[in-house]
Amino acid sequence: MRAFLIVLDGVGIGALPDAADYGDVGADTLAHVAEAVGGLRLPTLERLGLGRVHAVSGVRRVSDPRAACGRMAERSQGKDSTTGHWELAGLVVDRAFPTYPDGFPPALLDKLSERTGRAWLGNEAASGTDIIARLGERHQGTGSLIVYTSADSVLQIAAHEETVPLEEQYRICRTARELMQGPHAVGRVIARPFRGVPGRYERTANRRDFSLAPPDATLLDRLTAAGWPVTTVGKVDDLFAGRGVGEALHTHDNAEGEAILASLARTAGRGLVFANLVDFDQKYGHRNDPAGFAGALEQFDERLDEILGHLGDDAMCIVTADHGNDPTTPGTDHTREYVPLLVAGRRVRTATDLGTRATFADVGATLAEMFACGPLAAGASFLREVRA
Repeated sequence: MRAFLIVLDGVGIGALPDAADYGDVGADTLAHVAEAVGGLRLPTLERLGLGRVHAVSGVRRVSDPRAACGRMAERSQGKDSTTGHWELAGLVVDRAFPTYPDGFPPALLDKLSERTGRAWLGNEAASGTDIIARLGERHQGTGSLIVYTSADSVLQIAAHEETVPLEEQYRICRTARELMQGPHAVGRVIARPFRGVPGRYERTANRRDFSLAPPDATLLDRLTAAGWPVTTVGKVDDLFAGRGVGEALHTHDNAEGEAILASLARTAGRGLVFANLVDFDQKYGHRNDPAGFAGALEQFDERLDEILGHLGDDAMCIVTADHGNDPTTPGTDHTREYVPLLVAGRRVRTATDLGTRATFADVGATLAEMFACGPLAAGASFLREVRA
């Protein structure tokens, strides 16, 4: 048996009932992207039933979808990749990770300086591209680290690759991860390397996420303990602090991740392939670029058709998301939204209406039942609903 779990980072489909608590009333990533570009061309996702799950300009509501389809609400407190992926793997976070809208305590960053030998700049909630443009030249002149955050529970450290070598950047982030514990246990510490010259700085694809270790067993732990291989694509292994992961395939962009997924689908295998395609969020959602977002969706749709065409008889493919990131809103942060749930495969009962699931953890519960390695702490399996 084999399962492909593909997370379209930031592809939400409408504000959750509690969106007001997060400042996200009216958010609708997929619908607003489609409206901004005059409609999306997503024939593969349309065929799987996306138009039945959510109204999206350009995507028809087909009468006989070739997949089981529905949507899911996030039960965890937050709208971050860490909480989203953990919940997909059966772990619900009942208390939100700390955030720092006014910056981090200077004494905490001074401890980081003591341990790394580098001073810091910034310490504010900011857009990554903006703060690099403002402070990049000063950073290069002093060697000080650019430290910033966002509305999410993250500590981000930006540094020029020629000023602070990549491996040193990663060591610094591991040190920050050790310091950000207890009351300051942010969901992620993120390395944000960049290059270029003043006025023309650009972030590179060498980002790394250093997440908290999950506080309880996840689907990945259970699969590994039961002898099933777990392969991750993209930043997934970082989000689980490497726990429960057999092989981690890091990627530079969606295109590389999609190519890896197509290659894996063409090759016989077993166990779980857990992928994150980050460009929707990182390149387009955070940068308020609906046109780029739309192009990435259409590119994925084309590759998804190839991936599905190579699935083995006992393989299942689940396409979903971890949160929203509506690029048409004034802000640049994640948005609290429902996510799609599309389940395809040769043994999947097509046209099954999965409705609105109460938690992303239903995915983890379903895969745990499929591989007989459960139960998990949260979630209700829909395996019997979708298995033909």
